[in-house]
Amino acid sequence: MSIPEALIADMIQWRHTLHACPEMAFEEVSTAQLVASVLRAHGITVQEGVGRTGVVGSLSRGTGPSIGLRADMDALPLVEKNQFAHKSQHEGKMHACGHDGHTAMLLGAAVALSQRSDWQGTVHFIFQPAEEAAGGGRVMVEDGLFERFPCDAVFGMHNWPGLPLGRFAINHGPMMASFDTFEIQIQGAGGHAAMPEKSIDSLVCASHLVVALQTIVSRRLPPQETAVVSVTQIHGGEAWNVLPDSTVIRGTVRCFSIATQRRIHALLTELSEGTARTHGATASVSYHYAYPATINSAAETDMAIVAATATVGAGQVQRDCSPSMASEDFAFMLNNKPGAYIWLGVDQDSSVPLHNPHYDFNDEALALGAAYWVALVNSRMGPGAR
Repeated sequence: MSIPEALIADMIQWRHTLHACPEMAFEEVSTAQLVASVLRAHGITVQEGVGRTGVVGSLSRGTGPSIGLRADMDALPLVEKNQFAHKSQHEGKMHACGHDGHTAMLLGAAVALSQRSDWQGTVHFIFQPAEEAAGGGRVMVEDGLFERFPCDAVFGMHNWPGLPLGRFAINHGPMMASFDTFEIQIQGAGGHAAMPEKSIDSLVCASHLVVALQTIVSRRLPPQETAVVSVTQIHGGEAWNVLPDSTVIRGTVRCFSIATQRRIHALLTELSEGTARTHGATASVSYHYAYPATINSAAETDMAIVAATATVGAGQVQRDCSPSMASEDFAFMLNNKPGAYIWLGVDQDSSVPLHNPHYDFNDEALALGAAYWVALVNSRMGPGAR
């Protein structure tokens, strides 16, 4: 189905309003109000405050299957460098990941579906807060999302710079990696920088450990187990002439299976304690399992492929794409329900990456995203649906 021009204009207006007024994790108050008002204006039942600032709209047509369609709403802590009319009015906050577009597309699909009667079942439009590292998907699930709004399956979508406008990409199986964080405290014995033999240098120990951690993936995991271990912070010392007592190392781990997560956790602890012992220091490791991997289920991936094909044609649907080592808290929903997560192409002549201060969601993709959601409902609930 094509999206009416008037509705496309509405989606553009909604997106520009959201882009100009970005809100951070669990602060999406005005965003939630806009979402709720649009849904209610089209006869859709609305429940606010799900997962703190989340919104769920429910629309039923008789009896039949029940599915959830999810969009994220939050912005990033970033100073926008664009100069167009709808640039961020909230200094230090920016929609640099396209969640304004995701919200507008799902609102457009909700409006389009509210005006049709050629499908049977229930659609829950899930507007999720706090995707950016705050785990709003987990919070919604813990707040009884699927008990309060029963779903046979749940579906997500993200815009994807690097993929041309008019294309979709999806996998059976992994789409996004897990996201874990670690902190390693190296405890040495501080002293004068001119007399290092009288100290236990925590910085030297930390330096050796940073290099040792790179052997986890390259030498301790099977080659077929994709993973990333990245050190992103080292903190130690405050003076030019003092060897610090302690040094802190922080970083992130990405992979696609629970078994690999646990193996990396064990190896990280083993290497930290062993390296510290070699240098006469001690190490304590704190490991946080943050987001699980985003894994598509087979039947729902097939359904998403059918919907994407109906939207842009079979030649424009990329299957078996390379999974991303970035993460996505839609994984918490997929851990509770079967479903599928798809990437929407947004590139035209050039590409600005996500989380970049010059990023802006491509308005030309709004109609495609909304049409995909409508096609997905048709593939599950429309005439002849299986």
